[in-house]
Amino acid sequence: MSVLSVLDPAVHLAHAAVAALAAVVPTAAAIVLFTLAVRAALHPLARSAARAERARARLAPKVARLRERYARNPERLNRELLALHRAEGTGPFAGLLPVLLQAPFFSVMYRLFTTAPGHLLDATLAGVPLAVRPAAAHTPAQFAVFAVLEAALLALAWAGARRAKHAPTPVGPARWLAFGTPLFALLLPLAGQLYLLTSTAWTAAERWYLHRPAAGLATGQAVRHPAR
Repeated sequence: MSVLSVLDPAVHLAHAAVAALAAVVPTAAAIVLFTLAVRAALHPLARSAARAERARARLAPKVARLRERYARNPERLNRELLALHRAEGTGPFAGLLPVLLQAPFFSVMYRLFTTAPGHLLDATLAGVPLAVRPAAAHTPAQFAVFAVLEAALLALAWAGARRAKHAPTPVGPARWLAFGTPLFALLLPLAGQLYLLTSTAWTAAERWYLHRPAAGLATGQAVRHPAR
């Protein structure tokens, strides 16, 4: 049995939920609302991943010192790293499980809004069918709709790259990977782009909220200022 067939029941359930919303609001709005509902349900996992990320950032200087001190003794280094993470109540792979648990939900959402069963993609947004892809746009109105969505995704990618540049643990050139999202969007139908934009905007807002200075204070992590 393939992974796609395993996800089929979840895709059909998600389709039924969006179709029910589309009976009350326009289908495009239903896609946005359903995406927001799913991301809100996954928020506890994002909080767990954020706590693990803050812990890694807090321990990074100590980990670097241990790696330097025991560079020639890998066994001792592993023991010291394990002891450090245990003392801090975390682990080197903390935060990985929440990310993995979110993957199936994103797979379902992607399938729903790119190869949706039924007639979900027959609806339109500003006169553009939700099933149309950017390469198939042939009128100024269609180009305009795709241009607005692409501009919004590029703006979010730019903001994400700028925020990563000033993060406590800089990610270097990897921060430019955020621009892969607007590039990937060019391959999706309009419905998929709406989902991707909504989810990306949620992620940006969620990361700002979870990594703001007050979030660290709320978990008992004092913000240290350099001595003057």
